[in-house]
Amino acid sequence: MPEVPLITVPGSRPFSRRVLLTGLGLGAAGMTLGLTGCAPQGSSRTAIRFVQNKREVIGYFSDLVDRFNESQSEILVRHDDSPVSLVAQMVRGSYPDVACYNYNLEASTFLGRGMLSDLSDLPEAATVQASVQDLVTQYAQYKDQTNVLPFSITAAGVVYNRDLFDQNNVEVPTTWSEFTAACGVFRDAGIIPIYGTFRDMWTVSQGHFDYAAGGLLDVADFYDRLRDEGPSVGPNSETSFQKDFAKVAERMSELFDFSQENALTRAYPDGNAAFANGEAAMYLQGPWAIGEVNVINEDVNVGTFPLPMTEDPEQTRARVNLDLAVWIPNGVAHRDQSVTFLQYLMSPEVLNTYNQENLAYSTLENAPPVTDPRIQGLQEAYTEGRFYQGAGTYLPNTIPLQNYLQEFVIDREAQPFLAKLDTDWARLSQRTDL
Repeated sequence: MPEVPLITVPGSRPFSRRVLLTGLGLGAAGMTLGLTGCAPQGSSRTAIRFVQNKREVIGYFSDLVDRFNESQSEILVRHDDSPVSLVAQMVRGSYPDVACYNYNLEASTFLGRGMLSDLSDLPEAATVQASVQDLVTQYAQYKDQTNVLPFSITAAGVVYNRDLFDQNNVEVPTTWSEFTAACGVFRDAGIIPIYGTFRDMWTVSQGHFDYAAGGLLDVADFYDRLRDEGPSVGPNSETSFQKDFAKVAERMSELFDFSQENALTRAYPDGNAAFANGEAAMYLQGPWAIGEVNVINEDVNVGTFPLPMTEDPEQTRARVNLDLAVWIPNGVAHRDQSVTFLQYLMSPEVLNTYNQENLAYSTLENAPPVTDPRIQGLQEAYTEGRFYQGAGTYLPNTIPLQNYLQEFVIDREAQPFLAKLDTDWARLSQRTDL
């Protein structure tokens, strides 16, 4: 495979395919090149390609594209939902015209290297909640531009069985002591307080690790300080995992104790089935699990609440994902048409409706509250800006957090667990910009 020429964006350093793939933690194996859309022969409409990667809503977005195409005669949007590597397309210059993509640490590399178009002059940029827009810049920032517009937020907390709470006279806890007391009531009643699925370590990472960290720390501020430490991170640095996450590890260990004895051998599908069948009072998961649970048992009475980690209810926060965000790469051939379609996606009629129908929260100012009772318990925290991105989402894949968590679940030795995170962060800081 010939080397791809250097791509230069004004105001940024040039980079090659290898540099970008390294920054994303991905290799070149299996790279395939997507085909850009083109209008039918003889058509006067300008064709643009729209890439969207959330598999479970492919049909939803296909309908949106159809409605847009039927509404006018100048633009033809082609919906690309293929699993072709977006990284491969971007570094080879085969850009999508518009993307509606999960925004995470890897995706932020595009932004940080100046590959995305500045959208700050669009009216839609001013309609996004400031606290939600801040989630974008917590991973990366390019100059003072606004390159990514949040489209959908998913919020995660404690999924609970309302009927079991009512039957055991347990109120939704608002403090850590109330939460532990509730767990004690369920355990005494022979009910698993929190169903654990430790065989799938991602559930521990997004649940126990992220919830404990986000409930005790300002996660974004911690990583800002950690980046400033760079290679000096360690037991004697002002900021470190060993220093700042000691209480987090303690809380995690307490949460582990509220799970069933066989949690180490149970995986995510087992947890969904067990919770759906009323075997546990609580489940540390997000809306993705709620849908699975109700497929198994549509009658289970599900609610949610943010997990309290302190004795101050005002400090209780929900974990969020910037589930979908829209952006336009620099250098697309038809930017005006791309902007028109992006504005359609960001219109309140489209954006708010999508989130109401998909167990998610709108990113817009003055959006209506969610109506699905299964996630209404997280609405207050979200509305008040009491939310955080998971601590694990700031760590590149080259730091094997889940492996370390697996050891910690078994041995409960906090110091070695946190020391490994410090060592890996310091090592990577010597070679890359974290």
